[in-house]
Amino acid sequence: MAVIANNCPDIRVTLVDLNEERINNWNNADLSKLPVYENGLSDLVKINRNKNLFFTTNVQKSISEADIIFISVNTPTKIKGVGAGYASDLKWIESSARTIAKYAKGQTIIVEKSTVPVRTAELIRTILKSSVEKSGQYSSKKFSVLSSPEFLAEGTAIKDLQNPDRVLIGGDDNYAIEQLSLLYQKWIPKNKIFVTNLWSSELSKLTANAFLAQRISSINAISALCEETGADVREVTKAIGADTRIGNKFLNAGPGFGGSCFQKDLLNMIYLCRYYKLDEVANYWEEVLKINKWQKKRISKLIVEKLFGTVATKKLIILGFAFKSNTNDTRESPAISIARDLIENGANLYIHDPKVSESQIAMILGGDNADKDSAEGSWQFSEDLEKDCKNSDAIILLTEWEDYLKVNWEKISKLMRKPSWLFDTRGIINQEDLVGTDLNFWKIGKSFFKTNENI
Repeated sequence: MAVIANNCPDIRVTLVDLNEERINNWNNADLSKLPVYENGLSDLVKINRNKNLFFTTNVQKSISEADIIFISVNTPTKIKGVGAGYASDLKWIESSARTIAKYAKGQTIIVEKSTVPVRTAELIRTILKSSVEKSGQYSSKKFSVLSSPEFLAEGTAIKDLQNPDRVLIGGDDNYAIEQLSLLYQKWIPKNKIFVTNLWSSELSKLTANAFLAQRISSINAISALCEETGADVREVTKAIGADTRIGNKFLNAGPGFGGSCFQKDLLNMIYLCRYYKLDEVANYWEEVLKINKWQKKRISKLIVEKLFGTVATKKLIILGFAFKSNTNDTRESPAISIARDLIENGANLYIHDPKVSESQIAMILGGDNADKDSAEGSWQFSEDLEKDCKNSDAIILLTEWEDYLKVNWEKISKLMRKPSWLFDTRGIINQEDLVGTDLNFWKIGKSFFKTNENI
């Protein structure tokens, strides 16, 4: 919505949320208080806020004045009931549709922005139609439902929205499609705007995320093979990425994929396939998830094994808790399961991240339990990396923040207890940067477990 407001100064864009605290943060003069960290977002908010970009909890007024309404609510995986563990929970989609039906006036275009299962638009249509028929207001209210999913990546979301590979509009109402297309055409070339039917649009989003997740699991599987055979996964990636049929995107080996979409959308895809009795297809996509889970477990197990088979009472530094760099999003972050595994094994963790707050980590791992018996394992939030590295046994890099490329490893290594380890799960640290240290170094996708003596 911030990108739309910036490119369409003649259009009023209103963000509505039921959470008053969140809206207050969006309206906060201190831009560091914005609920979401994304490169370039605060600049857009600063430029357009209270000009044509507004944030409010006044749902009724905002809906009644709207010509186009984007439904961008959460669709988490169900934790209980039919489809638990796989299907998306559409309660907020349904709630939004009912609210729109109640307050909308005149002709209103409804756009699905949330990632949803195929045929969710039918749910929205049914609710809107039933509500209008019940009220008897056939002439005063008219609804069109479109699907227009996003294909952005967190960390580069603003750039992806400003210059997208494509924009998708699914629907069967030509007038509504044209109106949404004209909105996008304010900054996006018309040849990048694809029109499909509703169901193709909805399925395209799930399919795109499934394919991207598949590539990550594939290269992570190869990273393990590289470590056993003496190959280097980065050299393998360069070789296969040069093949134009494959390409080099999403081929960086790491601790596993995270974020709000990949796992959720894969689970949704699996559920849909099983619903339509396509068990073999469901099993195929489930293997992508299994490899992702295995990669995280493999790394936490490897760390324990390299530290003489135990991390109990040992001090370990975690670098990065966000699921990727340039975002403060921790949803499904690989750091979560790896940190939990290490705490379960008795480790005392010091967790550092440039953008993830202590309160965010506490919501996931539980309150700071550093005062408990250290044998039980604990975690603390690290604000002073150099200070916290003193007497530590290992440093584990889990998020590829640029800040971590600037670490003085020679200085840090002198503070650590010997023998000390550096585990690079993102493959961003060069061996040359460790000259002058006595760190034992493990880099994902490479069979290298030697000290500085052999560098």
